[in-house]
Amino acid sequence: MLLAIDIGNTNITLGVFEGKELLGKFRLTTKMSRTSDEYGVALRDLLRNQDMDPNKVDAVIIASVVPDIMHSFGSAIIKYFHVKPIVVSAGIKTGIRVATEQPRQTGADRIVDAVAAYTLYGGPVIVVDFGTATTYDLVEPDGTFGCGVTAPGIRTSARALWGGAAMLPEIEIRKPKSILARETISSMQAGLVYGYIGQTEYIIEKIKEESGYPDAKVVATGGLGNIIVKETDKIDFYDSDLTLKGLQMIYEKNNRR
Repeated sequence: MLLAIDIGNTNITLGVFEGKELLGKFRLTTKMSRTSDEYGVALRDLLRNQDMDPNKVDAVIIASVVPDIMHSFGSAIIKYFHVKPIVVSAGIKTGIRVATEQPRQTGADRIVDAVAAYTLYGGPVIVVDFGTATTYDLVEPDGTFGCGVTAPGIRTSARALWGGAAMLPEIEIRKPKSILARETISSMQAGLVYGYIGQTEYIIEKIKEESGYPDAKVVATGGLGNIIVKETDKIDFYDSDLTLKGLQMIYEKNNRR
């Protein structure tokens, strides 16, 4: 079995694959500091709780945007699974070419999403990932990762809103019944959700316009993306497992005998 791990700024998402089939997925919080032993025990327990035998994991691939935890996390994989993980980084085979001005600064998660979207849907394709940051990346018809846009994520914006204004409460992020809000909570929800719908549609249209790919497909993934996807016709596909699928694809490219 392959254990695919996406280490993000907020959550660590893990998926277990048998071949190309995703058998199950689960999450840990990134914010909590852990030792390698704590990571190892937590990962094995999570697998057992989903009726999966951790001893059957014979391969691990990791994409991380949090360098600080990689030493303890990588040590946990080696110690508790007896496997040296593949880490998505410069030089690894992905099937796409990163043509940004500073390719090494392109987040591993963005590369993985681009691989999955391009493999599944072809190019040109715009990949939108609604995470801690919301990213918009263009993969051209020949598989070139050409450019990207980075904006604050929905939850990040929400925290800034209620954290920076003493009179505003912490709220559930969801679409209100109407944009014509008559009290504080629904007015905040309207601003966040409808504001993000507007941002998403505008950025997608500008990328299509300036790239010269007006018919580019748009694929979305991540966290609260399903809220936005339901409210716009600018996104063609939503796949909550896009990053995990991309990791499995990259593993295959780097493990061919």
